[in-house]
Amino acid sequence: MEIRKRSALVIKSILTSFVIGSLFIASSVLLVRSTPPTQLEKVLEAGELRVVSTNGPTTYYEGSDGLTGFEYSLVKGFADSLGLKLVIEDEPDLSEMLNSVSEQKVHFAAASLTELESGNTHVTFATPFMQVTQQLIYNSRRPQPTSIKDLQGKEVLVIANSSHAERLKALQSQFPKLNWRALDNVEMIDLLDMINKGEADYAVIDSSAYDLNRWSYPKAQLAFDVSDPQPLAWAFPTQQDTTLFDAAQQYLNSIKADGSLAKVTEEFFDRHIEEVTTGEAMAFTYRLEQRLPQWIDDMQAAAAKYNLDWQLLAAISYQESHWKADARSHTGVRGLMMLTRNTAKAMGIKDREDPQQSIQGGAKYFSIVMKRLPKRIKGEDRLNMALAAYNQGLGHVEDARVLTERMGGDPTKWDDVRKYMPLLAKQQYYSRAKHGYMRGWEPVGFVDNVRNYYKIIAWHQQQKEFRLATTNNGNRLSANTRRDDSEKNSAASDTLESTSNTVSLL
Repeated sequence: MEIRKRSALVIKSILTSFVIGSLFIASSVLLVRSTPPTQLEKVLEAGELRVVSTNGPTTYYEGSDGLTGFEYSLVKGFADSLGLKLVIEDEPDLSEMLNSVSEQKVHFAAASLTELESGNTHVTFATPFMQVTQQLIYNSRRPQPTSIKDLQGKEVLVIANSSHAERLKALQSQFPKLNWRALDNVEMIDLLDMINKGEADYAVIDSSAYDLNRWSYPKAQLAFDVSDPQPLAWAFPTQQDTTLFDAAQQYLNSIKADGSLAKVTEEFFDRHIEEVTTGEAMAFTYRLEQRLPQWIDDMQAAAAKYNLDWQLLAAISYQESHWKADARSHTGVRGLMMLTRNTAKAMGIKDREDPQQSIQGGAKYFSIVMKRLPKRIKGEDRLNMALAAYNQGLGHVEDARVLTERMGGDPTKWDDVRKYMPLLAKQQYYSRAKHGYMRGWEPVGFVDNVRNYYKIIAWHQQQKEFRLATTNNGNRLSANTRRDDSEKNSAASDTLESTSNTVSLL
């Protein structure tokens, strides 16, 4: 009986433990299932990465094939790494931008932000992707200042309510005679323009703005650094769930490690502008002789198909790729005519690095651009605007034409449009443009270069045909000379023979 009771108690204990264990396991499963998804999981489920930024030269802008820009390229790479669609929300006001981040209306802000100038304690900055330094710019017609001491008693321009003004204010304690003039409603590119034109002697801007625009303002030169480097980074909301932030950190660290960040930075900020030096002229001559001939037949065929001048196609191709069939850019353009992926698809091109397909696609696209321009644009003006549109897109060219008309110019004349097109790099102008910011100096340079290359190619072909014609004429003259000499020799022989007979008869 005692044994039975003990057995019953053991069984009861085992059953109780089993029930309790089962309940514990079940409750654990329920607890796991009821755990809310992380922020990263929510974003992945939604399929969109929402980022607030501001339209501009270092952030994002509309290119010839959609949105582009330095920071856009980085953010787009992050979105692609997660398999997400990137949605950009434009907000030019810094405080509003940071508020939208801290209130979690967007996932983060990407607008060339520094922690120093943000002043917002409700955001957390990710790993910096670039360092910017405040720099003093001077007009090269004046002596170069070498230190803040050289600026005492002189006027320095800065943007009002900027970190540059704050920096000078801090330096004033050491240099009491340091003066500056703070300007409202201007950008750093405006200060560069004023220095370049000699309207001002000194200005303080960011190194990124100088690197991006220095080729356009050659008389605005770098004097010295005004501050230590400051990191640029993305701003995330400060919160306990850091899964999206951690993913961004991992992405930024990876593109630093594999060199992708350096390539993107070089593409946008370290652009080498080739001057027409003796070396470049020699290189062009070499390519004209060695590279172009292999593509002439294809260019002539494409030009005939789309009613274009093949030498113009050759000039465009040289400007784009230096006649290299495998030319590539990290922005996605590639091939002889450097077609974007979307343009190639629209033109029915499957392989952009196939020379024949690239030439056909480029010719077709250029002919379409030519046709889509307003009919009132005629002759050379139409050709030049089509070249500008090939480089930047019809939308930006139309913005430039609208601006030209608003400024009192003729929107059908390229000489007028080219004067106002660079203004679309300035906020006061691109903020009112339908397609926003544009590197307005680039299409102007593109048109000039293509037209110059076209003239050289045409002249070279004329000389080549002239030499060929001269050689052929020389051969014909030589043949005629030999024939004439033969006839003369025969006549002389006859004359001698006749004379000989005559003498004999005598």
